[in-house]
Amino acid sequence: MELDERKKKILQAVIRNYLETGEPVGSRTISKYTDLNLSSATIRNEMADLEEMGYILQPHTSAGRIPSDKGYRFYVDTMMQEKEREVIEMKDMLVERQDKLETLLKQVAKVLAQNTQYATMVSAPQTKRNKLKFIQLSRVDANQLLAVIVTEGNVIKNNILDIEEELSDETILKLNILLNTNLNGLSMEEINLGMISIMKQQAGIHSDIVSEVIDAVAEAIRAEDDLEIYTSGTNNIFRYPELADQQKASELINTFEEKQLLGELLQETGESGENTGIQVYIGAETPVQSMKDCSVVTATYELGDGMKGTIGIVGPKRMDYDKVVGTLRTIQTQLDELYRKDDEK
Repeated sequence: MELDERKKKILQAVIRNYLETGEPVGSRTISKYTDLNLSSATIRNEMADLEEMGYILQPHTSAGRIPSDKGYRFYVDTMMQEKEREVIEMKDMLVERQDKLETLLKQVAKVLAQNTQYATMVSAPQTKRNKLKFIQLSRVDANQLLAVIVTEGNVIKNNILDIEEELSDETILKLNILLNTNLNGLSMEEINLGMISIMKQQAGIHSDIVSEVIDAVAEAIRAEDDLEIYTSGTNNIFRYPELADQQKASELINTFEEKQLLGELLQETGESGENTGIQVYIGAETPVQSMKDCSVVTATYELGDGMKGTIGIVGPKRMDYDKVVGTLRTIQTQLDELYRKDDEK
């Protein structure tokens, strides 16, 4: 049985009322809440159909109805579409450019938690398949070289290499040409043993330097695989009775503190997200066991050069989806505009 317009409106009224109050919704409330001008008896019959179809539940015999996961899913997939284009302005958000990305992302997590009153998480941006852009060797002193390694996303790593004897400017120039000619644009998977062997032969007595640079490149690229996550608003969990149970709250807080499961969730979101990057997990849809009583809304943001990260908001299943999605859209837009302006400078 498909939902007709009347059932859709009644379901929408049940969900919105429950989001506002957290209490089961009765037919009399719906008769005042909608513009259908239907009797309580008619609404009761429609609600019985919605319950039979699995969109709402009756927690107790004499109680009203609450949305099921299926009902929330319908709400998110259909009724939220009109909110997709809305961008809610967030007061004073990201007005001034932060000097460090880490500071910026911590600020994003904090402001999101304050704005939504839910728990929030933000992953630092990564590239799906990091590649080398440039290597620059330069002299520090007679026994040390500085290797500057630039990877996709303009991430810069500096490494000090110890050498046995001072190299001439000409030798350093030749090593720079050798390394960049062979390695630029490659990922670690594409740098094979045969290629390394040929480069070491061409470097001659300086083959050890080639080995050290390749080790430094590998370390720089691997460092980008370690997902950094910033969280805020964990204590907001206690605001919602359905999550404030000691065991549930403890499991959720541990998940936020340990961050490993958060990393898996955010990485999965980043890999499977659509172009818009907005995803909603309701109840058991969430791959993290401790969040089975929650809803999780995530958004992918991009800072250019393939650098992508994920923002997540965790709250009760009765969370204010309109506000959450709108807020995430705002963050996406502002981050994009912020970094695009910087790139144009």
